[in-house]
Amino acid sequence: MERREFLRRTSAAGAATLGAGTLAATASETRAAAATTRRTGPLRVDIVMFDGVEELDCIAPYEVFSAASMHRENGVEVRYVTTGRPGLIRCGYGTGIRVNHRWAPQEADLIVVPGGGYTRRDGPGVWAEIDDGTLPRALAAAPREGLTISSLCTGAVLLSAAGLTRGRPCTTHHGAKAYLAEHGGLVKNARVVDDGDLVTAGGITSGLELALWLVKRELGPDAATGVETMLEYEARGTVWQAS
Repeated sequence: MERREFLRRTSAAGAATLGAGTLAATASETRAAAATTRRTGPLRVDIVMFDGVEELDCIAPYEVFSAASMHRENGVEVRYVTTGRPGLIRCGYGTGIRVNHRWAPQEADLIVVPGGGYTRRDGPGVWAEIDDGTLPRALAAAPREGLTISSLCTGAVLLSAAGLTRGRPCTTHHGAKAYLAEHGGLVKNARVVDDGDLVTAGGITSGLELALWLVKRELGPDAATGVETMLEYEARGTVWQAS
């Protein structure tokens, strides 16, 4: 708690001196402001977990969205969720993360789908989830008005299996871009691709950019720059946004 309170104070002070242009983006500030005005409750973010998930894929957005709560009066609620039985998820490098919440897309404003295990066809990760079919079916049934579904790294392969990237601008890890294009995705060479209710990001570290972009889009640039100051990190790369 002392660390969080210290970071809250220092980030608030630093944000005043940080330029609003640190996110490489083409966003409409009017849209961000309107989203901030419309939202009366907390921003609800669900991060989907499965065995073999890449550690940084799920932890980076969790950190960013949790930190954003300090810069928003109504807060941000971040949860790890699973389409399976709640319990211990074993990540790609062996980290264990306990997931207490079941898949409930009707309760979320944002869904984040991380990747992992793309190079392991016979191990845990995205291929095992595609072979099982439960998560792709859940994702295919999730879209509704007011929900944004996002992915980072090879999480886009799961969105592809759900049919969500077909005919849509998108991106993924460089090693999976050809696969995404072969299955109908309109792959863009950008760090983050924002097509409205579908937002995708590139490689393993792009969870930082994905989350910072969505914080800016949903909560406003002050929240995003505040988080950047706290983390001592400036988002990099280009955000491609549908006009």
